[in-house]
Amino acid sequence: MADLEHTPPRGSPGDRALTAPVGLREALRGVGKQPLYWLLVAMPLAVVLEGTHAGGMWVFLVSGAAIVPLAGLMGRATENLAETLGPGIGGLLNATFGNAAELIIAVVALSQGPAMYPWVKASITGSIVGNILLVLGLSMFVGGLKHATQRFHRTAASMGATLLALASIGLIMPTLYYYMYRAGAPLSADEAATVEFLSEEIAAILALIYVVSLVFSLWTHRHLFAGPEDELPRSGEHHQSEWNRTTSVTILLAATAGVAWMSELLVGSVEHAAEAMGMNQVFIGVIVVAVIGNAAEHSTAVLMAMKNKMELAVHIAVGSGIQIALFVAPALVFLSMTFGHAHPLDLHFTPLETITLVLSVLVLSMVSQDGETNWMEGVMLLGVYLMVALAFYHLPEVALRW
Repeated sequence: MADLEHTPPRGSPGDRALTAPVGLREALRGVGKQPLYWLLVAMPLAVVLEGTHAGGMWVFLVSGAAIVPLAGLMGRATENLAETLGPGIGGLLNATFGNAAELIIAVVALSQGPAMYPWVKASITGSIVGNILLVLGLSMFVGGLKHATQRFHRTAASMGATLLALASIGLIMPTLYYYMYRAGAPLSADEAATVEFLSEEIAAILALIYVVSLVFSLWTHRHLFAGPEDELPRSGEHHQSEWNRTTSVTILLAATAGVAWMSELLVGSVEHAAEAMGMNQVFIGVIVVAVIGNAAEHSTAVLMAMKNKMELAVHIAVGSGIQIALFVAPALVFLSMTFGHAHPLDLHFTPLETITLVLSVLVLSMVSQDGETNWMEGVMLLGVYLMVALAFYHLPEVALRW
């Protein structure tokens, strides 16, 4: 779904070549048979809970549960639409909408004003760290239980790790500037404005690198990221989308509207939920919301690893992290400038977020060096993620006041 990710197959190549794309009625009937989409019943339940002024914790949990299948439908519709538009436009569409659910949740939070900025920034770092440690770790662990050693394309994975390292440098620079020049005292108005300007300038650079990375991975060096699915057309097979174009567009629009609606309920109840559950906003953003927004994609990566398709699992995890860092984060900075708030979103994170991001990318670089994985590597990544989660859970409130 991101620039380094490939669409996972929904059946054998032969089945996909022989089955014609289905219409909206048949697509909805097929969706209803899959357990993930049974969570769609959480949508009306969330609306009822909000309308009856139920506890904020319940609204938060139920609306979050509803976002999971909606995000899955968005991804599935995007994949089908991409297959009908050809490899170039289709790859660009997949890359652009790969993390649309997380972007929508963050934009809704941005509209609430600067009070939600810590939560938004936490969701950025949480999505990147979650993809590197949780998704990749779980994929390696589950896949390793069935297959002693799994292999992936070392060059593509190393390229992804390098892009994430570069993005991490950009994301931590405003934080370094803040703490180097604060010297124990609050920044002056001019210095605070400099942090915002620096964030905007870095966001522009990250966005430019994202565009260049798309050109690299989708056109000039596509062969480096080619998997078995990409090579089928050269062997005489034909990729066939599961849904026709009208069905894909209809479901994509409906799912997007649903995510936006549920995001409003989620964001509106986050403060009450955090208080009821004894969690700070940064923990909610880094751990809880990041898992909710990526859940459908996470499950796809794990399923691919179980089928001994670790290369696809790595592409999903690393590619999604790249898209968050190079596309979603800059997009949020630019969008915050249009809301008319007292000041736009900056890229100044808490020290714990900054350190966690750097260490996660470092771990990814070490794991991707040999092009092989096993279940023990998965255990190590999951162990690091649990330690990170505990650190954010115990983060004192004073650390959140910047």
